[in-house]
Amino acid sequence: MKNNAANPPKSGDLLISEPFLQDENFVRSVILVCENNENGSFGLVLNKQSILKLSDLLDGADFLDAVVYVGGPVEQNTLHFIYHDSNPLPGSISLAEELWWGGDFEVLLERLKQGEMLSDQVKFFIGYSGWAAGQLDNELEEDTWIVCTSADYAEIFDDSAEEMWRVILKNMGGEYQQMANYPIDPRLN
Repeated sequence: MKNNAANPPKSGDLLISEPFLQDENFVRSVILVCENNENGSFGLVLNKQSILKLSDLLDGADFLDAVVYVGGPVEQNTLHFIYHDSNPLPGSISLAEELWWGGDFEVLLERLKQGEMLSDQVKFFIGYSGWAAGQLDNELEEDTWIVCTSADYAEIFDDSAEEMWRVILKNMGGEYQQMANYPIDPRLN
């Protein structure tokens, strides 16, 4: 399997960790690429739940029983969010059709409180995954990541975080479908 590092991932693409990656921050991870340019890359791990709820982190969010995910090992004292909606929040960055990153947090909370947006349309993250300029390109050359450019965004907001890695690989078909069944430790195969 070879990834084409000449076509780097773009915003809205997914990075799927290779089956035997042993980095504890990224084992069986699915990362949504939010930004990738000459200055570096920024993404959010979609399938690593923390033990926290949003109400544990924010006063006034008691009405929202939302799980918080670990977006990555960088700056875990920061809060990020993505959402899917046809009506973007002020300041949001488009990642794909009706998929947004960030925006006016107060407006988000108000829409959720008023029922204008459902909690299953939003994912919250502490921390993020970041790469210095050229670092992600090197990791792609080393086949650390599989790039998925055609993800079904419904999968991103599905609550089955522990199965997300496997489901996305299976849906990619071909050799990826086989990889979805690889054990974490190849000695157990």
